[in-house]
Amino acid sequence: MSEVMTRAIPAPAVSLETKPFFDAAAEGRFLIKRCQACGKAHWYPREMCPHCHHEQTVWEESPGEGVIYTYSVMWRSPSGPYAIGYVTLDEGPRILTNFVGVPPDGLAIGMRVKVRFQPTEGGPPVPVFAPV
Repeated sequence: MSEVMTRAIPAPAVSLETKPFFDAAAEGRFLIKRCQACGKAHWYPREMCPHCHHEQTVWEESPGEGVIYTYSVMWRSPSGPYAIGYVTLDEGPRILTNFVGVPPDGLAIGMRVKVRFQPTEGGPPVPVFAPV
């Protein structure tokens, strides 16, 4: 599989809550949110902490590294096989993502991966993960 996926990724819906994330993604930076009350990092970016429901969360730049928690390969696709799954970031949250830069049969649970940004159809880039 090529380093960049061959199938097009639809543009994400950008809201007031997620605009800082997508602005940073356009600059090649990966942001997550952290709650100032409980200290836990979370994903998907939102104002309210999903752990303690506190409303004081802050943006934090992340190296975007973690391990594959689980994945699934879509073998029957017009553009060829591709893999999606969850990555557990080193900061703790899990993120649903696509995998690039490795053939689907080269993936393994526990494999170290790092974020990359994939262009979308007319929108901001989205995070995808590739082996470290």
